Amino acid sequence: MRVKICGITQAKQGQVIAQLGATALGFICVERSPRYIKAQQIQDIIQLLPTTIDRIGVFANASVTDIEAVVTVAQLTGIQLHGDETPQFCAQIKQLWPDLEIIKAFRIKSPESLSDIPLYVQVIDTLLLDAYDPQQLGGTGKTLNWDILATFKPDRPWFLAGGLNPNNILQALDNLDPDGIDLSSGVERSPGDKDINKVTQLFERLSHHL
Repeated sequence: MRVKICGITQAKQGQVIAQLGATALGFICVERSPRYIKAQQIQDIIQLLPTTIDRIGVFANASVTDIEAVVTVAQLTGIQLHGDETPQFCAQIKQLWPDLEIIKAFRIKSPESLSDIPLYVQVIDTLLLDAYDPQQLGGTGKTLNWDILATFKPDRPWFLAGGLNPNNILQALDNLDPDGIDLSSGVERSPGDKDINKVTQLFERLSHHL
């Protein structure tokens, strides 16, 4: 199972989290986010990581030009679209960067929130399901209602996100069967500052699940 730790801002923390067992690190490329990190800083961190780690840039309602500016500098392996991007826009991004993993995030408020997902499946590689918040796009610490996903069986691999932490991760995985999990605020001291003890605890709990 893939384990993505999102909102990395510090090189040393990125290195340690990769060593602990993360398969992917996420970098927030949304300027209004407290976890925002510039393209050159992402590149500086990526240079210190094993090449086996997936390196995902997270964007929300960004233009192609904005995404290109980051992709050109930072050696990303994936682009996560976390805003209100249309299937047409996702298709355009996939066409421009066919070698990168394109992840589309959906904020799940109700069962109806899943109804648009089939429109995207053919134009992206991976889905990510996050909790809905009217103000924030992600990293809210809110858990989504897992019952909504009880029968969720998409045609693409998917990440479960939204309020996951070392204390509820096993309960989440007992209820659902995602291809990956995505954590941010659940393993932090403050936005962008990861708590290595919590990350260590996470991987210890996951080792009992496998």
